[in-house]
Amino acid sequence: MTTLELQKALKARGFDPGDIDGAMGRNTIAAIRAFQASVGLDVDGVAGPDTLGKLGASEVKAAADPLSSLSTPWFTEAQRAIGVHEDTSPASNPLIIGWAKRLRIAYNNDETPWCGLFVAHCIGLTLPGEPLPINPLGARNWSQFGVACTPQPGAVMTFWRESRASGKGHVGFYVGEDASAFHILGGNQGDAVNVKRFPRDRFLVARWPKTAPPPTGGPRRLQADGSFSTNEQ
Repeated sequence: MTTLELQKALKARGFDPGDIDGAMGRNTIAAIRAFQASVGLDVDGVAGPDTLGKLGASEVKAAADPLSSLSTPWFTEAQRAIGVHEDTSPASNPLIIGWAKRLRIAYNNDETPWCGLFVAHCIGLTLPGEPLPINPLGARNWSQFGVACTPQPGAVMTFWRESRASGKGHVGFYVGEDASAFHILGGNQGDAVNVKRFPRDRFLVARWPKTAPPPTGGPRRLQADGSFSTNEQ
């Protein structure tokens, strides 16, 4: 079931998800929560297998595509943002600035590293009850986010930058891995949202949102394709 199909199913049951647009926004989350309450499920706003089963979704499968699972709406939002690029002129991309405004994060210029802001946007939009790190702009602050997990699709992955002792870092979402690198969907990767390879020796920790269904996945093996990320500033 896609987000669009989920919205249609909620609408058919009398729970208004707002625009039927395939975006997991606040109205869709509110409709999921209202539906969960009406059928006696835990009210977490995430369309996991139990919620989909109650909706009568016929295609609930244990082996669902980990890149499009409704149990990881923050990861779906991250994929929707692929291609967003900072403004290379003295101005800033208003979309990126808008992410910060919605979360009430002090951020005025997309020349300031925004990988942490991107992760905060994806999680804050789709899991509004999830506590974000103090100063989510600090990439390595995400090392204490949520709960520890093994690397798997949707996990929040932190890396050191320049040196392990520098205090500088990068944060993004796990897509997969090959023998020498993790494939990470992140913001501010070459000034844009995209998927880049990060060498394994830069990896720090993998974390999972506390308010989401518990992580049950594992590694996703990919081919080594492309060079390592070199620009996350």
